[in-house]
Amino acid sequence: MLLYNLHELSLPLTNPVLRFLLILIIILFAPILSNKFKIPNLLGLIIAGAVIGPYGFHMMDRDSSIILSGTAGLLYIMFLAGLEIDLADFKKNSKKSIVFGLYTFIIPMTLGTIAGYYVLQFSILTSILLASMFASHTLIAYPMVSKMGVAKNRAVNITVGGTLITDTLALLVLAVIVGMQQGEVTSEFWIKLSVSILAFGMVVLFTFPIIGRWFFKRYDDNVAQYIFVLVMVFLGAVLAEMAGIEAIIGAFLAGLALNKLIPHTSPLMNRIEFVGNAIFIPFFLIGVGMLIDYRAFFKDIETLKVAAVMIIIATGAKFIAAWLTQKTYKFSLDERRLIFGLSNAQAAATLAAVLVGYNVIIGETETGEKIRLLNESVLNGSILMILVTCTIASFIAQKGAKNIAISEAKLQDDEGNETQERVLIALNNVQTAAELVNLSVTVKSKTAKSELYALNVINNTTTDEKAEKNARKVFDLAANTAASTDVYLHELLRYDINIINGISSVVKENKITDLILGLHIKKGLSDSFLGTLTEGILTKCNITSLIYKPYQPLGTIKRHIIMVPVNAEKEIGFLFWLIKIWNIGRNTGAKLCFYGGKDTLKYIKNIHANHPVESEFIEFDNWDDFLIVSRDIKTDDNLIVVLSRKDLISYHPAMSKVSHYLNKYFQKNSFLLVYPMQAGVEDPGKIDLKDASMIEPLGKLDDLGKMIARLFRSK
Repeated sequence: MLLYNLHELSLPLTNPVLRFLLILIIILFAPILSNKFKIPNLLGLIIAGAVIGPYGFHMMDRDSSIILSGTAGLLYIMFLAGLEIDLADFKKNSKKSIVFGLYTFIIPMTLGTIAGYYVLQFSILTSILLASMFASHTLIAYPMVSKMGVAKNRAVNITVGGTLITDTLALLVLAVIVGMQQGEVTSEFWIKLSVSILAFGMVVLFTFPIIGRWFFKRYDDNVAQYIFVLVMVFLGAVLAEMAGIEAIIGAFLAGLALNKLIPHTSPLMNRIEFVGNAIFIPFFLIGVGMLIDYRAFFKDIETLKVAAVMIIIATGAKFIAAWLTQKTYKFSLDERRLIFGLSNAQAAATLAAVLVGYNVIIGETETGEKIRLLNESVLNGSILMILVTCTIASFIAQKGAKNIAISEAKLQDDEGNETQERVLIALNNVQTAAELVNLSVTVKSKTAKSELYALNVINNTTTDEKAEKNARKVFDLAANTAASTDVYLHELLRYDINIINGISSVVKENKITDLILGLHIKKGLSDSFLGTLTEGILTKCNITSLIYKPYQPLGTIKRHIIMVPVNAEKEIGFLFWLIKIWNIGRNTGAKLCFYGGKDTLKYIKNIHANHPVESEFIEFDNWDDFLIVSRDIKTDDNLIVVLSRKDLISYHPAMSKVSHYLNKYFQKNSFLLVYPMQAGVEDPGKIDLKDASMIEPLGKLDDLGKMIARLFRSK
């Protein structure tokens, strides 16, 4: 057996295999030890970095490989923040984000400048630059908050939006101060900076979605899609640097640009989060830890004085900003903890500012010693500030996120969670299996009792081995697709006399609540198919049924055009199909355009007011002019048609022509047909559902608010 040479085992380690092994061991065991000592996992990784770093046991140097991996991790954090943000809530809370962003910029800038000038006796330019370090912050606690399931909380949303504002302003201050010191701040400087930033923003926010949609529509290889995402992240970062601002702003905007193209429930999103949380982000945290020099505590009184002032001002200013935001918008104590915890950590932008300021030479002493814009005391004080603020931020953010997660779970239990959601996907075609599973994962609610079932029915009057092999092939693809989103898929292979009988039997046996059927991408919707379906499955199975033809990937769809019949709100299944559509909007970020009667849209608008998604409401009640909608359909739109079983209250005779219209005018669009459930109606024909008085309108049901609130907390 070959043995390592002794010099390869000496410290610091130089062998790349040993170095990588050491980091993997830390990533594996640091969270375990953190949980044992009840400290946040991210703090455990930072401490581990300090232990193995050049100021600890010096097991590794913080060389270019660590810096490269750490930079990738930081960009990944900012990208995830942009990618996971709920754009509807982001737009709704944009004013609040601006207010918080100004709070968390102006307060630290004011207090920092005063403290630097009067307490630390720095020059005015040095004091302003020092204050900009306090104004910026790093979302170092964001991965932890996301893991705890509260990333979509309004406090998190506002903090992420405010981060973009304060970091941009702080980094602009850095650029201006350095430019002033070097005598470059002229009118030409301002024009060049403004134009470059505007051009950068336009390119990322408007060009990236076009490139992304083109790529995802043509390439479905998992590896290629993930690499493409990484390319866009780093391209955004490079463009930001070319525009004169920090790379983290480019990564965040790249996340916003790709937000609608990567559904939150998609396999690609799962891969992005997995790789980031497993590799890139831990590398960044370990790299931050390797900067920490415990000896700075004992170097000199000046370093301790500077560090103490920096820690007090940075922490106090961020707390005041969080407190003012809480009082301004009447947030809860735990929401304030989230805001403060996410915004208090100083790392990336702080390091950028202090290193730039330290490297700017503004003169020399009589002895020839260089005078720097930021001296060594500030440099060492920054390292201590990073350690303390990251520690405080970790504990506070963890406490706030934990309390919010527990309260939401308790409310869900108190209101009852007895309704078990079971989604059945009828699979028969390899080409549509993955998209049907993606649709199922997208429309289902994120509750503990949501389950997915895949069914393939084989005629038991034949002994076709080919049919069974095809079924297994389809199941394998569907199961892999579901597994890539961390969802388990129950596989049901059924032998029956026909498909209709097989599906209806499985629905009853497994208490299925929702049925999803697929159409071949290249084939139309025949009248005979729809007739057989209506007379067979839909008559026997009074559950919410969806028929989907995926012309293009779900994530590449820009808008969902939803045709809702008059009186749809008076049917008992109204809320249940609307929940599915709402989930599509929330999980994909695509715009929902509702076409319906005035009263129907009123119900939907009421829900939208409390649980916003990007929506548009257009009054339309003449289904005889169904083709008017075809004028509004564009490339990358998906048509959703809410139908009704014959003789029910929302049925319209024009619905019988839908299959013909779809085949003739919507061949190059995805479409989804929705049949609402009719729970509790054994024989719809025996009840005159045209009499609206026999059905209590959904808006008057006592449990409406509870059902909707429970659903959207789960999202």
